[in-house]
Amino acid sequence: MTDCLFCNIAAKEIPAEIVLETERALAFRDINPQAPTHVLVISKAHHENAAALAEADDGLADDLLKACHAVAVQEGVAESGYRVVLNTGPGAGQTVFHVHAHVLGGRSLQWPPG
Repeated sequence: MTDCLFCNIAAKEIPAEIVLETERALAFRDINPQAPTHVLVISKAHHENAAALAEADDGLADDLLKACHAVAVQEGVAESGYRVVLNTGPGAGQTVFHVHAHVLGGRSLQWPPG
């Protein structure tokens, strides 16, 4: 999709601070971080949201979650704890309609989230 921000980042047509790349996922720093560690992990293939990713049923959701954990380890928040958030739909706060997980850590994260 040529008009998708995250597809363009995955194609490296738009710059991003990439922290991890696998065959099927790309992780980069959020431009508006909500925690000391705030990294977005996207699938390189376009899927609109977590529901579409789950329906793809090709192991991509597993790859995305493994990439999230690898980011947490690399960023040094795996031991203290981190949160993985997948917003699905505008009512949940999704603003870019390409599946992406937020990996958040480095501070106390309250529950319930805001």
